[in-house]
Amino acid sequence: MASPKTIGSRDVHAALERLGAAIEARHRHAGDLLVLGIANGGIPLARRLCKKLGIRRVGDLDISFHRDDLGRHPIPKEFTPTLLPADVDGATVILVDDVLFTGRTAKAALDELFDHGRPATVELAVLVDRGGRRLPIVADFVGTTLCAGDGEDVIVCLDENPSRDRIEIRPRALRPALTR
Repeated sequence: MASPKTIGSRDVHAALERLGAAIEARHRHAGDLLVLGIANGGIPLARRLCKKLGIRRVGDLDISFHRDDLGRHPIPKEFTPTLLPADVDGATVILVDDVLFTGRTAKAALDELFDHGRPATVELAVLVDRGGRRLPIVADFVGTTLCAGDGEDVIVCLDENPSRDRIEIRPRALRPALTR
């Protein structure tokens, strides 16, 4: 089993800069974008990116009811509801998440988004692409790429104090089986 590894704030900020620069390069008029952070990890990332890029239309996308593992991971009592700052019909939408792994979260986010309308374009921005896709999902914008095994978790910690930002790669904790 691999030992834990921490990526510090300097490297996290470099990845954030790359992510922001890539979005800005493609979207010169970023004010027209609708940016939605995927709950939970994508929300603080979306807010940071929008602040950096001067984008005012930022919202939250809750995927709880579209997850394909609801039986194993019930919806928590405190969840973040979907909050859309503008109509998604005809909009250019960027979905933002902290880590891209199997692609299931991105698929659930697309399902939730299309429950609210039909955007003209949907793009995906992630801070970390850790590989291991199980669905044909590819991010349009990536801050950094890491290699992590199936038995490891990649956890992004964006703190109110940016000097404490970090990415942790650690062995996956054993998850207890659900009793029925």
